[in-house]
Amino acid sequence: MKGAALVTGAAGGIGLACAEALAREGLRVYGLDMVPPAGQAAFAGFGTCDLAQEGAGVRAAAQLLAGEDAGLVCLVNNAALQVAKPLERTSPAEFQAVLATNLLAPFQLSVALLDALGLAGGAIVNIASVHAQATSREIGAYAASKAALLGLTRTMALEFAARGIRANAVLPGAVDTPMLRRGLERDLHGAADPLAELARRHPLGRVGRPEEIAQAVVFLADPAKSSFMTGQGLVVDGGCLCKLATE
Repeated sequence: MKGAALVTGAAGGIGLACAEALAREGLRVYGLDMVPPAGQAAFAGFGTCDLAQEGAGVRAAAQLLAGEDAGLVCLVNNAALQVAKPLERTSPAEFQAVLATNLLAPFQLSVALLDALGLAGGAIVNIASVHAQATSREIGAYAASKAALLGLTRTMALEFAARGIRANAVLPGAVDTPMLRRGLERDLHGAADPLAELARRHPLGRVGRPEEIAQAVVFLADPAKSSFMTGQGLVVDGGCLCKLATE
């Protein structure tokens, strides 16, 4: 692939893995996050901002991409916020912050970058979650935001197709990232080692790696590999969603 890509939440975890994978494919990768990345090798440019603040991502993206006249090959809306607590203890402010980061920011960035994406016949890849389809206790705001992001992806696919823009989502399962480890501070059936217990519950017997999600993103970003795919949610979860809860 040739051209530019923008990845949000790119300082670590899935976002950094996506940036590195897209850079290996030949793209000039720009990143956004609240903090600088651990390494700069994958990035042609990087900006720091809080995507929960309305318009912050749009302004930062405009500055980063100012010199990219050829358009944007791929926008990866990956940045996410997770609040792990029961709904009755989740404040309206916390719920709104999750929605602002996980849903409003992808909406605003995608709309703001339509012209740039249209120039390149680009692709939008939204990082949703298996929580969009099946969820668990004490993660309600996150699950709601990811279900809505999947619905938004389908609408993007319908409305942006006339511009030659494809929009798809990746639905990761449990992936070994700082967010997952923080979320495991919730009681997981009293397990002494929550990560090992979570791995055991997967049909494949392990949790995922960020680079495995990144490969799904590369597939959806590359028109040579996924040119007839739009409006889809690609599940990458080690088999979790195919397993009955009663099994």
